[in-house]
Amino acid sequence: MKDLLRLRTSLTEEIETLLNEQIKVEAHSSSVYLAMSAWCNQNGYDNSAKYFQKQSGEEREHMLKLFEFVNDMGGRAISPEVTNIPHEFESFRGVFESALQQEIYVTQQFNRIADRCFKAKDFMTFQFIQWFLKEQIEEEYVARRALELFEVIGEEGTGRWEIDKNIPKIEYEG
Repeated sequence: MKDLLRLRTSLTEEIETLLNEQIKVEAHSSSVYLAMSAWCNQNGYDNSAKYFQKQSGEEREHMLKLFEFVNDMGGRAISPEVTNIPHEFESFRGVFESALQQEIYVTQQFNRIADRCFKAKDFMTFQFIQWFLKEQIEEEYVARRALELFEVIGEEGTGRWEIDKNIPKIEYEG
């Protein structure tokens, strides 16, 4: 009877593995954003520190959403070990460059999962992944706009202060 309750659904071993890998990616992203928040705080960029702390929380929520889905589908979600978190960044601009690179990487990973789901005809997981792909449009947009502030405002004089002041104003309207 116990085995009957845990019968697998359409979640294949391959898809379950990919989802567990993505759980780890999201956990890593959350930790990296938290480290970025601490760095910004230590360097006097209070608005950016709050922004990255918020981003950290969102990534953790994404991780839990994936974690619950794997479990709900009868799979085995794995609590990830998170290592290799950078705590030092070259510059204020470098923090935002890293953030954009991170978001592009996450988008690529979700595209890979969607591709595998489509090929495996796992349309339930494919549909579930659509939410994350839509979310990545916003994540990349905001990261790009933040980085563009460095070009538009410049870092000289009070430039970094102005950039930090404008970080909370960036919103995705899509």
